[in-house]
Amino acid sequence: MFDSVGWPELLVLALVGLFVLGPDRLPQGAAWLGKTIRQVREYATGARDQIRSEIGPEFDELKKPLDELRSVRNFNPKTAVTKHLLDGENPFEEFSKNSSPLNGHTPSTNGHTPAPTPPKPADRPLAPGERPPYDTDAT
Repeated sequence: MFDSVGWPELLVLALVGLFVLGPDRLPQGAAWLGKTIRQVREYATGARDQIRSEIGPEFDELKKPLDELRSVRNFNPKTAVTKHLLDGENPFEEFSKNSSPLNGHTPSTNGHTPAPTPPKPADRPLAPGERPPYDTDAT
C-alpha cells in the first residue's frame, strides 16, 4: 500500500507532525497512529478471513485476476513481447548455447533437423524507370 513512500517522505511527515502537534503531543500522536494502523490491519485480516471462510476454495479463483493485475505493475516490454508474440520462447537463447547458427551448427528441433529454406532472391537496385514490385497481399 505504501510502496511509494520512502525515507524523505517519512522525514517530511515527521517534521510536519512536529510542527502541528508540537514536541509535547507528538509521542501521543504517534502512539495513536500506530494503534489505528494496527486496528485497520486487524479489520482487513478479519474481513479477508471471513470472506475466505464463506466463499471457500473459490476465493483463490477470485484472487487470480488480482494477481494478474499486480503483475502489470512489474511490466517489462521485452518480456511482454516475448510472451505474447513469440509464445514465451526467446529465439536468442540458442545463441548463448555452444551450438549456435553463428558457428555453423544449427541445433535440431525435437529430434528433427529443420527443413532447408529456399534461397532468397538477391536484392538489387531498381533500374531507371522500373516500377517497384507491388504486393497485393500487403496492401
